[in-house]
Amino acid sequence: MALILGVVNQKGGVGKTTTSVNLGAALAAQRKRVLLVDIDAQANASTHLGIATGDEEETAESGLERQVPDFTSYDLLKGTKNVHEVAIKRSENLEIVPSSLLLSAADLELGGVVGRELLLKRALSKVTGDYDVIIIDCPPALGLLSLNALAAVQKVIVPVQSEYLALHGVRQLLDTIDQVRAIYNPDLVVGGVLICLHDSRRRLARAVAETIHSYFGDLVFKTVIRTNVALAEAPAHGKTIFEYAEKSSGAEDYASLAMEVMNE
Repeated sequence: MALILGVVNQKGGVGKTTTSVNLGAALAAQRKRVLLVDIDAQANASTHLGIATGDEEETAESGLERQVPDFTSYDLLKGTKNVHEVAIKRSENLEIVPSSLLLSAADLELGGVVGRELLLKRALSKVTGDYDVIIIDCPPALGLLSLNALAAVQKVIVPVQSEYLALHGVRQLLDTIDQVRAIYNPDLVVGGVLICLHDSRRRLARAVAETIHSYFGDLVFKTVIRTNVALAEAPAHGKTIFEYAEKSSGAEDYASLAMEVMNE
């Protein structure tokens, strides 16, 4: 049965999508069968892996020939397609269910559906034997899509930037996790808090990292994702960090995180 992970933080720009994509790629390099599910209407994970998102202007500006998906996670949640009909094979061991701009109206469109919080869980339950790890890249908001993810996963990874505003809203996220555990998913746990975009040369970053450790204790991953130019550049080329700069500190950090996740 697959280990199902959700990468979630209601604050944007903390390394959530970078972690989803590159953790998935690192696990795939370890010969794990990985499915990445993009349920963020911004479709950043899909863009990161060279898939068109429906934003023709962005696609043209990138200069990259992107693969156009036939179906997306929107079709998966609507129940018109199953995972294998939607998933795109990205490499030998990595597949992605791409996102769609149509998800931006999911709260309104799916709001009247009975069991709307469990749509993703039902869809994934049919393929848990086909993958070793399923990673869900969540939107930066605690709406219906994130609730679907929290109801479907076993563990949550919370990326936190080493800046003072990073802890803002995390308490609310943890409260939401407690509520989802009580109502929809009794097996849900916080798999770890991941410090991202960390520059150890900055005194402020070191101080915030210490605060994060004191606040979350053993929940903090030993691995720290250091600030790395290659991590920022890779999405523009539609590549994972291992394809773009396999010798970089970013590749080293995500390989370390993958080992840590699987050894928990």
